[in-house]
Amino acid sequence: MGEFVRLEVEGAIGTIRLDRPKMNALNRQIETELREVAIEAAERDDIRAVIVYGGEKVFAAGADIKEMADMSYADMAAKEQRGLSDAMSQVAAIPKPTVAALTGYALGGGFELALSCDRRVAADDIKVGQPEILLGVIPGAGGTQRLARLIGPSKAKDIIYSGRFVEAEEALALGMVDEIVPSADVYATAKRWAEQFTGGAARALAAAKAAIDGGLDVDLDNGLKLETHLFAGTFATEDQKIGMKSFIENGPGKAKFTGR
Repeated sequence: MGEFVRLEVEGAIGTIRLDRPKMNALNRQIETELREVAIEAAERDDIRAVIVYGGEKVFAAGADIKEMADMSYADMAAKEQRGLSDAMSQVAAIPKPTVAALTGYALGGGFELALSCDRRVAADDIKVGQPEILLGVIPGAGGTQRLARLIGPSKAKDIIYSGRFVEAEEALALGMVDEIVPSADVYATAKRWAEQFTGGAARALAAAKAAIDGGLDVDLDNGLKLETHLFAGTFATEDQKIGMKSFIENGPGKAKFTGR
C-alpha cells in the first residue's frame, strides 16, 4: 500500500484512492504508486470494477509543478519512460469497467487520469480542463490524444489551446464528463454504476473494452477483425455457456455468471 495512492476493495469493487493533501498534486511518487495499484487492480480476480477517486474535496489539480519547474529536456525525456503517461496507460489498460469520481478540480494530469477511465461522474461544481498551455507546455500524459478521441479534435483544441477551466454544465455538454450530481453524491453514484458489473461476465466485459479501445486506434476494417477475434474468444469462457443456457431456459438478464 502506497503513501499517497491505495487500493481499497469492498464488494468486488476496487477504489484507487488518491490521498496527497491538499490538492492531490501528481508527483513522481504518485506516478509510481498509481502504476502499481493499477496493475494490482487489473490482476486481482476479486475486483470486478474500479473507481478512481481523489476524495470529497478534490480529484487532482494537476502535476506537481514545483517538482517539474527546473527539469531540462533530457530530464523529462528520461523521466517519461516510466512517468505519468505510463501510469495513465496502466489505468486505461485495466480490463474491467472503470469510473472516475470527480470532485472539486480535475485539471491537467488530474483530468488525464479521468480520461484514462471508461466513465466520468462529476460534482455539479466541478472544474475540469487541460491548462498546461498556460505553463508554456502541452498535456503530456494522454490529454491531446484521449480528449480528442473523446470529444473530437476541434473541441479538444479549444480546451487545450485556451487552457481554460470548464465548469460542470459545459463539460457535460461537450462530453468531457458523463454525469453530474451533487458533490456529496459523486462517490455513491460512481459506486452504483460500478456495482452493476460485479456479477457480470468478466471475460466478455474485458473483451468488449479491448474491442472498443483497440478499434479506435485502427481503421474500420481492422477494427471489425479485432471484434470478430474477441467475439470468438468469448466462446472459450464458462460465462458464455452459462449465459446462453440461461437465456434459453429463463430468458434474458437472469444468468448467474462466474467471471470465468
